[in-house]
Amino acid sequence: MPPSAAQPAGPVALICGDDDFGVSQRARQLYQSWCAELGGMDHETIDAASGNSGEALKSIGRLREALNTLPFFGGGKAVWFKDCTFLGDDRTASASAVTETLGELAQELKAFRWEGVRLLISAGKVDKRKTFYKTIEKLGAVESFVALSIDDRDWAARAEEIVLKKFRVLKRSITDEALAEIVQAVGPNARQLESEVEKVTLYAADRAEVGVDEVLAVVSRNKQARAFALGDALGDRDLPRLLRCLDEELWEMETDRQKSEIGLLYGLITKVRALLFLKEMLAAGWLKEERDYNRFKAQIERVPTEGLPTDRRINPLALNPYVLFKALPQARRWPSADLVRALDLLLQCNRRLVSSGLDTELVLQQTLTQILRVDTLVVTGR
Repeated sequence: MPPSAAQPAGPVALICGDDDFGVSQRARQLYQSWCAELGGMDHETIDAASGNSGEALKSIGRLREALNTLPFFGGGKAVWFKDCTFLGDDRTASASAVTETLGELAQELKAFRWEGVRLLISAGKVDKRKTFYKTIEKLGAVESFVALSIDDRDWAARAEEIVLKKFRVLKRSITDEALAEIVQAVGPNARQLESEVEKVTLYAADRAEVGVDEVLAVVSRNKQARAFALGDALGDRDLPRLLRCLDEELWEMETDRQKSEIGLLYGLITKVRALLFLKEMLAAGWLKEERDYNRFKAQIERVPTEGLPTDRRINPLALNPYVLFKALPQARRWPSADLVRALDLLLQCNRRLVSSGLDTELVLQQTLTQILRVDTLVVTGR
C-alpha cells in the first residue's frame, strides 16, 4: 500500500522505492506543498541522478551549497534532491568516496539549523543499513513506495485502488466489471493504469460512468494481457486460434528476453488449473453459474477456505476473481477428465523442454494439438 499523503512532521523527507511513478508523484506533491507553505521564490531542485561517483560527489556539493545559501528574498526555502541514484548498494553508491561523503553529509544535517528550510530527497532503491538513511529517518520521515508485481497476491486489488482513486480525481465512476477489465488489460503498472484511465474517460465524453464497452474500445493491452489470449484460446478449445497465438508469442519472444517458452507453458498450466478449480467448486456447490460479475464475485468471497491449500500456486482463491469469472463459460466446455489429461500433457511438455534438445516450438505445438485432439478429430471427420 502507498504511504499516507500527510505532511511529514520533520524538516527532512525521503521518498523512495522501486515504484518510480509513485515516488515521483508523491515527491512532487510534497515539494509543491512545502513551497506554498514556506512562500518565497528561492526554492531549488537539484538533479541527483548520477552515473558514476564523480557525478554523485558533484550532486552532493550542489546540495550543500543550496542548504547553506540563504533565501535572497527572505522567507523559507525548500530544496528537492531529485531522483538520487546513489543511496542503494550499486557500484556508485558503494564507492568509498561516495560513502565517506554521505557520512559527512549526515553529520552536517544533524547539526544543521532547520529554521525555515526543508529538504526533500527522492530516490529509487535505498540501503537502510547505511548511516545516511538512519540519519534521515531520525531527522524527519521516510516514505517507501513498492511497485506492483505480478508475483504479489494482492496486486490486482492494489491496481484497482489506483484506478478508482484516479476516477475519483476525475469525478467519474466505473462499473465493477469495467474496473476488473482495465486492471486485467494493463496489469501491474501504476503509470499506465493512470494513463489508460485518462484515455478512457476522454473517450467516454460526458458519460458519468465508464463501462466495459469503453474499456474494450480504447484501453491498450500490455504484454501480460496479450499472454492471456493464449490461455483464452485454450479455454475456448479453439485450436487454430491457439496455434496462431502461440506463433505470435514465440515471435515476440525473439526480442523480449523476459519471456520464455517455460513462462508460456506455466501460463497454460495456470489456465488449466483455473478451469479445473472452477469445475470442482461448481460440483461442490460453492459456486453457481452467474453472468453478473458482482454476484459472481460475492460467491467467491463466500467460498469456505477450510481445506484449501495454503500454497497460492494451487489455491483457487489466490486467482483474481475476474480471471475465474471470464473462465466460467469455458469450464462448461471441458470435462474434468480432459483437464486432468491436459495437465499431464503439459507436465510431459515441461520435461521435454527442459531435458531434450528438440525444437521448442514443435514441442509446444504438438502438446497443444494433443490436448485438443478430440476437437481436431471431430473437425477432420476421423
